[in-house]
Amino acid sequence: MKYARPWLVTAAAVALFAGVAAPEAWAVRLDETAIYIELNDTDGDAGVQIFLDGEDWDTMEIFDPRGRRVMGVAATGNVGVQGITEFFIESSEPSFEDQPLAEFLELFPPGVYFFRGRTTEGAGLFGGARLTHKIPAAPEIVSPEEEGTLEIGDAAIEWELVPNPSGSRIKSYEIIVEREEPTLRVFRADMGNRQTSVTVPSEFLQRGRTYKVEVIAIEKSGNRTISETEFEVE
Repeated sequence: MKYARPWLVTAAAVALFAGVAAPEAWAVRLDETAIYIELNDTDGDAGVQIFLDGEDWDTMEIFDPRGRRVMGVAATGNVGVQGITEFFIESSEPSFEDQPLAEFLELFPPGVYFFRGRTTEGAGLFGGARLTHKIPAAPEIVSPEEEGTLEIGDAAIEWELVPNPSGSRIKSYEIIVEREEPTLRVFRADMGNRQTSVTVPSEFLQRGRTYKVEVIAIEKSGNRTISETEFEVE
């Protein structure tokens, strides 16, 4: 899924992280960092997503608020020579039957996650992003009904507003409509936090085809919850 762009933590916050050296020990700050939870209410699973962007680098480590390393990346070979700038990963998403949400959240505690790495020129890189456990409720899709039908020219995706999570707020909604056969086509729309509908362009739709809809509620730190349904075009 498309990454969000939550605010970067301040250099002072990074300096206090887990007793590591102050940012002055590194030369370059990452341009962007993000870590957030994606929960699929329809499928009953959750995962974590991490994004960073910065000057060309060949090594990167990420530490959780307890100072434990979450992951490490080392670029070798030609990629190591060329360097990496943008980097995005999604964790696996086992079902809640195999990994209850509470167990997943224990693996990724809330707080500031610290990023540190090295540029291809040997300079130090640093950054940080805050993860919260403020996860939105699942959007209720009003239209289309599950396995319902929509007409070309009147294909409106509608949903109910999601209440703000305690201590946070819903920032936006993202709507994704996919047709997998005969070739993949994707319609995507970013909507404001007070909007409850979007019309799918008629030129995107084809009669007799089945489409999957995702309505995604996104709270201000980037955490998101997905509801899914399908419809057929008449």
